[in-house]
Amino acid sequence: MARSVRDAKLETRTARAQLKASGKPYYRAIEPELHLGYRKPQSGSGKWVVRHYVGDRKYEVETIAVADDFSDADGVAILSFAQAQNAARERMKRRAHAAAGIMGPLTVKDVLADYLDFLESNSKSAVDARSRSNAFILPSLGDAEVETLTTDRIAKWHADLAKSPARIRTKDGDDQKHKAAPSDPEARRRRKSTANRTLTVLKGALNRAWRAGKVGSDEAWRRVQPFKGVEAARVRYLSIAEAQRLINAADPDFRKIALAALHSGARYGELCRLEVSDFNADSGTLAVRQSKGGKPRHIVLTDEGITAFKQLVMGRDGAEPMFVKNGAPWGSSHQNKPMAEACKNGKITPPISFHGLRHTWASHSVMNGMPLMVVAKNLGHADTRMVEKHYGHLAPSFVADAIRAGAPRFDLGTNTNITGIADAHR
Repeated sequence: MARSVRDAKLETRTARAQLKASGKPYYRAIEPELHLGYRKPQSGSGKWVVRHYVGDRKYEVETIAVADDFSDADGVAILSFAQAQNAARERMKRRAHAAAGIMGPLTVKDVLADYLDFLESNSKSAVDARSRSNAFILPSLGDAEVETLTTDRIAKWHADLAKSPARIRTKDGDDQKHKAAPSDPEARRRRKSTANRTLTVLKGALNRAWRAGKVGSDEAWRRVQPFKGVEAARVRYLSIAEAQRLINAADPDFRKIALAALHSGARYGELCRLEVSDFNADSGTLAVRQSKGGKPRHIVLTDEGITAFKQLVMGRDGAEPMFVKNGAPWGSSHQNKPMAEACKNGKITPPISFHGLRHTWASHSVMNGMPLMVVAKNLGHADTRMVEKHYGHLAPSFVADAIRAGAPRFDLGTNTNITGIADAHR
């Protein structure tokens, strides 16, 4: 393996935090005609980019991954400085092979690499697709020649994936840990849903290769159907009393970010990326600059939420992370343990995930009569489809009012000769 290059400005998250935000990457040469760069945004995690020299004093630049500025590197979607160097060298070798005409049989690994580069270069989130590719597709199908794939092989892979136990976050270098095999109906539904989303990634990569004329037919994977009726998860939300108990039982640092989720409906990752200056006390809004869908938005807060955020940011520098844990920013999965402890101490049964706080904001908003389009806008959805799917049944005027107003009345009265068994023996 090639020697890792050292760079005091780039190799640690602490050093990178001192750099000024810039649209132009900070570059470090790691090979002749190959540079690794770090693009520092105004907020959130930076991106690793690689610059290839293509002759005539010209370079081509491509983004390869997210930097481990806040979350720990996983070697897939989030890379350390050393891991980013390895990824840059792999891209250099791939380019060299293509230029030399070294083209072996087209494999699933090849089409996935092209597809993920396409997602990244088109400003779409490739993080989830890359994670699924590395965890679930490449180990089983990566070396398979695309032209030799059969419907039976893909269908069996899809079915086996649905039966496999869910993965547990594992330290780098350790053997991958798993949860128990899915046994109850809800666990099996979740695994089938995961298998469907992973099948979508595989089909996307194969279809891109087919449309480009690299594959003769799409019949093998077109015939593989996703599992039906597994996407509608049961929405779990807290009552007002439960929410109060949870906040009162939470650790002080965790209480702040959990309370913010209840007041805003923001996702955990969105809250982690907030800076103090993202709260505007004059307009009573939060500026979410990097959302799941890639589009920024402003979350409108209630008077209670405005008061909570005013207390949170009072006397603090605008460039500070909004939420910290023991003085450091919250990172990936850091919320799981304190959330579980808060549920236990607050006697929340069954316990709820942090994402359930987003459901809680949305559910109570709908039940209080907030228009679905307004709920969708604050949550960051482009339209009301997801809101209707998960929360529409809670809207006071959605179905219940229409039925109670328009369903037939039979004037049967309330006094009948029917007597309950318990009443008859009194």
